Amino acid sequence: MNTGLYTAEDSGGLEESGPHSPTLAGGRTRSRREAVYGRLRHQVMSGHFPPWTRLAEERMARRLGVSRTPVREALTRLEVEGLVERRDGSFVVTVPNLAELRDLYELRVVLELRGVARAIEAPAVTHDRAVLEAELRRWYVFRDAPPAPDPQFVVRDEEFHHALSRASGNPAVTDALVGVNQKIRRVRMYDFLTADRIQTTIDEHIQIMEFVRDGELDRGYRALHAHVGESLEVVMERARDALTQMTLNAGTA
Repeated sequence: MNTGLYTAEDSGGLEESGPHSPTLAGGRTRSRREAVYGRLRHQVMSGHFPPWTRLAEERMARRLGVSRTPVREALTRLEVEGLVERRDGSFVVTVPNLAELRDLYELRVVLELRGVARAIEAPAVTHDRAVLEAELRRWYVFRDAPPAPDPQFVVRDEEFHHALSRASGNPAVTDALVGVNQKIRRVRMYDFLTADRIQTTIDEHIQIMEFVRDGELDRGYRALHAHVGESLEVVMERARDALTQMTLNAGTA
C-alpha cells in the first residue's frame, strides 16, 4: 500500500512538499543549525521516513548541502525528543510507544475541551470571532471541494484545532496542544487515508466552529467532545492499526 507518507528514494529523501515545510534559506531569523534541525524534525514527524530508517549523517548533510556538524546536532536533539534513537552506531527513526500514545491522547482531549470550557465557566471569556471566521472560511472551501485522501491532511486538521484553541484566549493551553499534536502526528496521519474520513472531519469541524461562533457553547463543547473524545479503546485501536501500517511500510521501503 502506497500511502505517500515518505519519499522512497533510499528511504532518506529530504525533498519538501507543501507550504509548511521549513527551508534552509528560511530567513534571517533562523540559524543554519536551527534550519537543519527544523527540516529533519519536519521530515521525521511527517512520516517521510519509515520506522527504523537509518539517518546517516553524511547522506543527510549531502542532501541538505551542509556539513555533518549541524546534522549531528539536529539528530542529537531529535534523540532527546524521542523521535530517533542510536542503534549500531547510527541514528534510526523510532516507532511510537503505545503506552505513551495513550497518555498523550488523554492529554489532547483535556486541552481541546479546555478552550470551550473556560468560556462556559467564565462569561467574561469570549472567543475571538475573527479567528473563528477565518478558520471557518477555510473549511467552507474544503466542504465545497473536498481534498483527496492524504495523510498530510493531518496538518490541516491540527490547524483547525489550534485555531479553535487560540480563539479562546489562553496561549499557554494552545502551546501545550500544539506540542501534543506534534508528538502524535505520526500516528494520526493514518486516519486520513479514506474519502469518508476526510468528509466527516470537514463536516464536524464546521459544526463545532459554528456552534462556538454563534455562542452555543454547550453544544459546541459536546460536539467537540464527540469529535476528539471517542472511546479511548477506539482511539488506541486506530493507533495500533497505524503502527502496523508503519511497520509494513518499513518492511517494503
